[in-house]
Amino acid sequence: MYMTSQEKSDSSLFTVSFVVVTLFLSGCASTPPTEDGVEVVEAVEVIEEEVVEVDPYEGFNRTMFDFNDGVDTYFAEPISDAYTWVTPQFVQTGVTNFFDNLKGINVVLNDFMQGKGQQGAEDTGRFLVNSTVGLLGLFDVATEIGLEQNNEDFAQTLAVWGVPQGPYLVLPLLGPSTTRGIPGGIFDAAANPATYIGVPVQVVQMLNARANADGEINFVEEAALDRYVFTRESFLQYRDNLISDGQIEDSDALFDFEEEDDEDFGDEELTKDVLDSKPEVSENEIASVDENKEIVINEDKVLEPEPVANYSDVSLDSEE
Repeated sequence: MYMTSQEKSDSSLFTVSFVVVTLFLSGCASTPPTEDGVEVVEAVEVIEEEVVEVDPYEGFNRTMFDFNDGVDTYFAEPISDAYTWVTPQFVQTGVTNFFDNLKGINVVLNDFMQGKGQQGAEDTGRFLVNSTVGLLGLFDVATEIGLEQNNEDFAQTLAVWGVPQGPYLVLPLLGPSTTRGIPGGIFDAAANPATYIGVPVQVVQMLNARANADGEINFVEEAALDRYVFTRESFLQYRDNLISDGQIEDSDALFDFEEEDDEDFGDEELTKDVLDSKPEVSENEIASVDENKEIVINEDKVLEPEPVANYSDVSLDSEE
């Protein structure tokens, strides 16, 4: 098909126009970002660096997370559901109390290794009460008399001793941990009598633990957009809370709020100081309050001023 000279001219004009428009749009698209955009990009980069520092093996961890999730879905969950269905609730409670009481030995050891003498004494008393009066821990009598359960382990002890947390890890069949948590778990297993009782007892312990965690697992599955990230962040925050014994340090936001609070009430506090430092009124002087609530000093007698709503509304005038 042949084009006339007019058609060729129109086609060339269209081509040139298209190239010009394309270059113009490309220039607009490559316009440097605004200052706010740069701040957003920098903030995202900082977050990414922090995630890489905490979870440098994310690829491996996600693989292990999916593996553990598959084992739980096809094996642990069905068996745990069957255990829950055939076991009365009071029996499940007794089994939980029994294994919690055995873990009390770990708690006591780590109490003293962390220098928590008073808590160690209380946890020792708790273990003795539940092991005797509570029939080997089947009944939690200690809580009823005010000896609350504490949660201490060797990983927390290592943290108190200054051992860094290390990277986040997901272990096959064992779940979330850190490089500091691995030796901590080995020590706790060695110090727990349940490790030496026998395989059947350990199976019951695992089934009971899975049954108790069923609500939390269902919540994660329903609420989390990325279950891996949700589990990682929840685990790390939970461990930090245990290590700090639930004591949250003042954040920068809270500090800023307190500063604003001080600024708001600064004028009122200054006015109070001024009023407190004013000379006392002698008995032969009179204090009267005009309609503007201004205190006027006279020389006859003393009258009590009417109460004022705000110190900032009060001013002092001296009159000879």
